Amino acid sequence: MHINADGKIVGRLASEIARLLLGKHNPSARLNTMESDDVVVIHTDKLRVTGNKMKGKIYYRHSGYIGNLKEESLASLFARDSREVLRRAVLGMLPKNKLRKERMKKLKLFRGEK
Repeated sequence: MHINADGKIVGRLASEIARLLLGKHNPSARLNTMESDDVVVIHTDKLRVTGNKMKGKIYYRHSGYIGNLKEESLASLFARDSREVLRRAVLGMLPKNKLRKERMKKLKLFRGEK
């Protein structure tokens, strides 16, 4: 399935992609099996966000060592790699189980048109 992300909002697009990766668009959908198709998203560099999220939304990561909490704003992550913003949004919307990693492998993201 091909999706053009030109001008679409990140969260709404991520929920649509998560539904496709779960296979809920199929009449014979079963969540305990991998029945989804590959999802290809183009133009991730033209995504939009609503409100003041570009400055206010912060992504955190921690290595486990004391004082090593790293933070990055949505604006800097989007400037560095717009695919990562959409990947993290879709990852958060999938169920946290053993099939999550396999479903994410079926998601292909491209900045421009390929």
